[in-house]
Amino acid sequence: MDTNAPGAVIGVSRRGRRVFETAGGLKADDASSFRIASLTKPLTAAATVLALAERSIPLTTPAIELLPALAADWRADRGITVEQLLAQVAGLREAVDAATVAALGDGPEVLEQTARLAVQAGNERAPGERWSYYNGNYFLAGCVLATVVGTSYEQALQQVLLTPFGLTGTGFETPSAPITGWDGELPLPGEAYPRGRRPSGGLWSCAADFLSFAERLLGTPTLLDEIRRPRTRFDDPMAYGLGWALGPSGQMYLNGRLAGYRTAVLLAPEHGYASVAFGNQTQLLPEIAWRLSELQRDLTGDDLSIAIDAFAA
Repeated sequence: MDTNAPGAVIGVSRRGRRVFETAGGLKADDASSFRIASLTKPLTAAATVLALAERSIPLTTPAIELLPALAADWRADRGITVEQLLAQVAGLREAVDAATVAALGDGPEVLEQTARLAVQAGNERAPGERWSYYNGNYFLAGCVLATVVGTSYEQALQQVLLTPFGLTGTGFETPSAPITGWDGELPLPGEAYPRGRRPSGGLWSCAADFLSFAERLLGTPTLLDEIRRPRTRFDDPMAYGLGWALGPSGQMYLNGRLAGYRTAVLLAPEHGYASVAFGNQTQLLPEIAWRLSELQRDLTGDDLSIAIDAFAA
């Protein structure tokens, strides 16, 4: 059997006690490397919160104050805060697409160039007025993280979060034996992920590492409380914190989508519970969303399968 046949690795942590299972024909384990797509955003958000806290910089600081190199080209609202970027409520005009970012190349200045395009496009609505999922928010957040740490975004994420959290199987470089992505019956060749988009979705990771991240988050009350506090309005499309959608019983969840890969994560903080599913099949999201929902249903009573599947990533 092809060791990279379609399937998923699913991991569950209940107060630190872990169980893993493999679904489908995939021959993989908790250390196998998958593209995690938008599951990168919670790591970017957590690292940004930590980096600012270490420097006594409030999350309510206007982003322009932390990104002076962009000030001359800033056409967006100058009151946009770091918190609003991480919460996807900055109101930015959604004008910077994947093709535009890819065309910028992979040079050392590409993230700043990408962030510049995002603020040059201006605002669609006032900051805080409405939640809207837009990767441009995280291009800017990644630039903030890099600037306050004083290094590249990749090095900042490594320094602030990946190394301290012990995430040795997570990074931006393609691993030596990655899990192949599939679309239906077609295996997909590995494709480079544009460097300018990395803060929103560029990581490779494994189920064991992502559970370690979740467990560390659950075990750090000050960080957890900051991240899971809703920043959305009652009439927004969903409740959302900093990088996480919020469920009816306090759950935190989201999904990731990239050609050939589907990923999802669900936390129930009151129960010390975390679960993650990494799949290598474009059509797999409804199945892994249902599985993660069922695994937590005895704790919360909620069916979150539709919400996880329908999330905007």
